[in-house]
Amino acid sequence: MATPDGPERTPLRVAAAWSVHLFTAIGTLCTLGALWAILQHDIRMAFYWLALAVAIDAADGALARAARVKEVVPVFDGAKLDDIVDYMTFVMVPVFLMVAFDVLQGPLGFAAAGAALLASAYRFCHTAAKTEDHFFTGFPSYWNVLVFYQYVFDLPAGLNAVLVLVLAALVFAPLRFIYPSRTIFMRPTSIFFGLVWAAGSLVVVDALPERRMTIAALTLLYPLYYTVISFYLQLTRRTSSGEPAD
Repeated sequence: MATPDGPERTPLRVAAAWSVHLFTAIGTLCTLGALWAILQHDIRMAFYWLALAVAIDAADGALARAARVKEVVPVFDGAKLDDIVDYMTFVMVPVFLMVAFDVLQGPLGFAAAGAALLASAYRFCHTAAKTEDHFFTGFPSYWNVLVFYQYVFDLPAGLNAVLVLVLAALVFAPLRFIYPSRTIFMRPTSIFFGLVWAAGSLVVVDALPERRMTIAALTLLYPLYYTVISFYLQLTRRTSSGEPAD
């Protein structure tokens, strides 16, 4: 039976809630694994660790809502833990990988790396980083995705630096990007395409250091879809459900 303050805090519910927090925290181990792989110059394992971090991030929110962790364990801030893990796995490790594998080089490269870290640090701490109707505001700091394509396509270091600087600037832009697992509009399609993208990307990662550029190029269809849907909802001033905003 639920209490006036929320669900009944049975031992099973409490254990389930803490298990979800532990699941989220495993992302910190992905950080350690990825950093160790980078230091060993093992690009394949580095991307595998980052892929595992993405999988955890994609699942932990739904698990947290199902376990009602905020109500069952109110003393623990799961959202703060999630932000810490996301900053490490979506920002810090990918940017370090850019520098360690010469994706970014020289003074311009280090300036771009610094811009990415600082811009994302600002955005992660901003109260408007996520909207109530499930959008990200500004570029959502998908540096792990960017470095994947930069490395696989072996782009020139100068172009990589420009791309990073442009996206770092877009962190502050008044743009809205969908939250694939929570934005209601076309959510089943977004999740399906996301899973197809993940499968294709893992095929590319598994072949590293050989670069399977054709398969990687095909996976770009999902980032394109993601951007088009985000811009459509923004330009038509619609909410995450697809309904016109008030």
